[in-house]
Amino acid sequence: MSAREPVASSGPTAAADAPHLRLLQLLGRAVQQLDPVRHRRVFVNRTLRMDRIEIIGFDMDYTLAIYNQPRIEALSVACTLRKMVNERGYPQEILGLHYDPQFAIRGLVVDRHHGNILKMDRYGYVGRCYHGARLLDREERGRLYRDQRVRLSQPRYAWIDTLFALPEAVLYARNVEILDRELDRTGASAEERMRRYDRLWTDIRECIDEAHHDESIKRVIKANLSDYLEKDPDLAPTLHRFRSAGRRLFLLTNSGLDYTDRVMSYLLDGELPAYPSWRSYFDVIVVEARKPQFFTERAPLYELDAQGRPRSEVPPEGPLLRSRIYQGGNVQDFQVQIGGRGDRILYVGDHIYGDMLRAKKSSVWRTAMIIQELEDELTRQARVQDQLQWLEALERRRTRIESELSFQQLLLRQLARGGLALPQTQLEVTPDVIEAAMAEIRRRIEALRAAHRSTVEQAEAREREIDRTFNPYWGPLFKEGTENSRFGDQVEDYACLYTSRVSNFLAYSPLQHFRSPRDHLPHERVY
Repeated sequence: MSAREPVASSGPTAAADAPHLRLLQLLGRAVQQLDPVRHRRVFVNRTLRMDRIEIIGFDMDYTLAIYNQPRIEALSVACTLRKMVNERGYPQEILGLHYDPQFAIRGLVVDRHHGNILKMDRYGYVGRCYHGARLLDREERGRLYRDQRVRLSQPRYAWIDTLFALPEAVLYARNVEILDRELDRTGASAEERMRRYDRLWTDIRECIDEAHHDESIKRVIKANLSDYLEKDPDLAPTLHRFRSAGRRLFLLTNSGLDYTDRVMSYLLDGELPAYPSWRSYFDVIVVEARKPQFFTERAPLYELDAQGRPRSEVPPEGPLLRSRIYQGGNVQDFQVQIGGRGDRILYVGDHIYGDMLRAKKSSVWRTAMIIQELEDELTRQARVQDQLQWLEALERRRTRIESELSFQQLLLRQLARGGLALPQTQLEVTPDVIEAAMAEIRRRIEALRAAHRSTVEQAEAREREIDRTFNPYWGPLFKEGTENSRFGDQVEDYACLYTSRVSNFLAYSPLQHFRSPRDHLPHERVY
C-alpha cells in the first residue's frame, strides 16, 4: 500500500465531486491511511498522544520549506568562495575547487586546531577522521583523540548540525589541502599550523554567514524559487487537516519577513480554496526569532507593520492575534501570550540544537524533527538489509573466537609455568604429556587466529560495502560502527518524533497515539 493510497473508497460510482466527499475533503478527512510506506513514516522515540496536543508550531527552512540540496549547496559554495577571495585575501585558485557534496553529512565535528573533520559515536569515540581528503589511520586517530574526551562545548570544536552547514565542512577540507601545501613549503611550526587551521574555519564560517545576511544567497533564491524549493502538494492538506482537528498552528522562524513571505507564498498560496494566503494557515507568525536565543534569553516580542517595521517600541502584553506578524520574543512569554501549556505544544523543526535540544532543555514543549535525508537513508538501508544481518553474525562470531583464543592462550601460559590446577586423576602428567598438550594448544591457537583473520576480513569488507551504499566517506548517518552516531544519539535524546517531511503526518490521524517502540534486551532481539 502506498503512502497516499486510501484504505477504502466509495466505489466506482462515487463521483469525485459528490457532496458528501466534498464535505469530507473540506473537513480534512477525505482519505485515511493505515500503513504508510517505510520511508514516509513518522518514527517515535517517546510516546506522544496527538489528542493532547493543542498547538503545533513549525520552523520554516528545511521544515515546511524543503530545499533542493545540490542546488542550494552549489549556490552557497559559490557565494562563500567569492567572499573569501574578494574580502579575505584567499588565492584565486580556490574558486576552482572541486566540490564533492558527498563529503559532508550532518553530525560531523570540525577540529579547528588540527584541521580535521571527525565522526563520533554516542560515547564520543572518534570512529573516522579526515585531514583534507586523507583518512587518518587508527594509530594516528588514537594519538589525537584517545588521551582525552572530545568535549564539543570547547571552542576548538565546531558542530555540523544543519543541512545549511554541510558546505562549510566540504570547503574546510578542500582548503586545508591548499593550506597544507603552503605550510609545508614554509616549514610552519605546530603552533602556526594550529593558528592557520583555526583562522581558516573562522573565515569560512563568517563568509557563509555574511552571504546569508547580506542577501547574496537569499536574493538568488527569491528570484528563482522553483529552482531551489521543492513544492510538496501534500503540505497544504496536512496543515489543513491539523486545523480541521481543532489544532492551532504557529510559524516560528529565524528568517526575516520579506524572505518568509516569498517562500511561504510560493509553497502555500492558492493551494486550497479555503485559504486566501499562506498566512491564513497560522494563528500566530513570528519571524526573526533568533533561535536558539529564543529559548535561552528574554528578548522582547514586537508586532510588525506591513513594511516589516515594529509598530511600537513597547512589546504587546496581551494575547497574540491572528493575521498579525511578530518579531523576536522568547519561549516563556510566547507560550503565555499564545495561551498554551508547554506540554500541550508540539514544535516541528530541523535543527538539532536550535530547535530540538534547546526546546527540550528550556521548555516542556514536545518535539518532532524533520530529517530530510531520512528518506534516502531508509531506501539505502533496505538495499543492505541482508548484508547488515550477515555483518551482525560475523561480529558475534568474531567475539566468540576472540574469547576462545584468550582462553587457549591462558592455558598455554599455565602449562608453560607448570601451574595448571588439575582435578584428582590417575593420568601420569609427564613432561612429554605437557609438551604434547602445549603443541595441541598451539595448533588450536593457530586455527583460531586463522579463523579470526578470515572473520575480520569478511566483516571489514562487508562494512566497506555497506558504507559505500550509504556514504563513501562516512557511512550511515545514524550509526558509527556498531553504535549510534553522535547525531543519531541526539535525535534519540531530543526528538519525541522524527520523520522526513511535514506532509508525512497526512498519513496519520490528527489524534494519533504515537507509541514508542518496545525496548529489547540483547537476548530478545531477532537477528
